[in-house]
Formats: sequence, C-alpha cells, structure tokens
Amino acid sequence: MIDLYTWTTPNGRKVSILLEELGIDYNVHAINIGKDEQHAPEFLKISPNNKIPAIVDHEAGISLMESGAIMWYLAEKHGRFLPEGQAARAEVMQWLMWQMGGFGPMAGQAHHFLHFNPGKAAYAEERFGAEVKRLYSVLDKQLEGRDHVCGEYSIADMACWPWVSRYEWQQIDLADYPNVRAWYQRLRARDAVQKGYHVPKVMGDIPEG
Repeated sequence: MIDLYTWTTPNGRKVSILLEELGIDYNVHAINIGKDEQHAPEFLKISPNNKIPAIVDHEAGISLMESGAIMWYLAEKHGRFLPEGQAARAEVMQWLMWQMGGFGPMAGQAHHFLHFNPGKAAYAEERFGAEVKRLYSVLDKQLEGRDHVCGEYSIADMACWPWVSRYEWQQIDLADYPNVRAWYQRLRARDAVQKGYHVPKVMGDIPEG
C-alpha cells in the first residue's frame, strides 16, 4: 500500500495522476501548505525538505520526496509509462528533468509574481513571464506531429500537464501554442487525469484550455 502526502498543487497532482493511471490502491494524506502543515515534525520524517508530494511505500519499506523521483520510482516498480529501450527511456528522463529543472520552477515564479503579487516587481514579471513563454514554445515544438511528449504516453506527460493546467495564472493563451493546447485537451479527457487532479480535494473545474 502507498501513502501519498499531497496538496492541490501541480507537483502534487503529478503523482496522484500517475497513481490513478497505474490503478493501484493508495491512501491520501492532505498536507495543507496554506496552514504550514508541511513543517509538522511527523511530515518532516517523511519529507525532510518540507515539500509535497511525498510517499511511503509500505511494501518496499521506503519513503520518497521529490515528485520526479517518486514518478520514476513508481513507473519502474510497476513497469508502466516508461519505455523499455535505453534511448527511449533516456528521452523520457530528459523531458522529466526539463519539467523539474525548468518548466515547473519558472512557471511557479510566474504564479508568484503575475498571479499572486501583480504590480510589485515589474522586472520579475517581465523576466519570468518571458521565460515561461519561451518554455511553452519549446514544448509546442516538441509536440509537433506527436500525440505525447515522447511519442508514447509516459510520466513526462504527467509531469508537464499539471503545470500547463495553470496557464491562466501564467498569463498564457494556449491558442498561441496549438500543439500544447491539443495535447493538454487530450490528456484532460483521460479519466485518471481528471481523478488525479482532484486529489486530495476538489478545487473547482479543470481549466478547459
């Protein structure tokens, strides 16, 4: 059994979407980061960096933090959403790292300055707004002629999609990125994506794109 510690953020939704796609049983523990529950001593034993998501795999006797590491672990353990060939696996890892190291952090900064604190830092708004647009262009080019980021549906898609779902917070018009928009809507229609999006609780409708 898997225990998932999470909240309604893109990083949290990455893992809950994967768990739903895998169709395995898991227990959900809501960690309300708005109430600083991520700093509780009990949670820090599982996630020393006081960030969600985190999991405990009781079968394996392991706890993990960092959404990308969790996704890689679960995909490998269950033999799904990760190609078998070395080159194909490396491509998925490449785009997972792209999301972890670039797309997610830059989109998060855009949320902070453009959505939550508009008008407070013009340079930051311009800097992160421009970088997010550049990253959307990178993803749009990658998706040209493809249904999914790496050809077959994989953890790379599940890692990127929740961040795109907050395109409005980033002041992004998906019409400017037609390949991203089509891909976003394609994944949005999946039952597991819809279920995973609403973990640990429903926070309104999923943006249509």
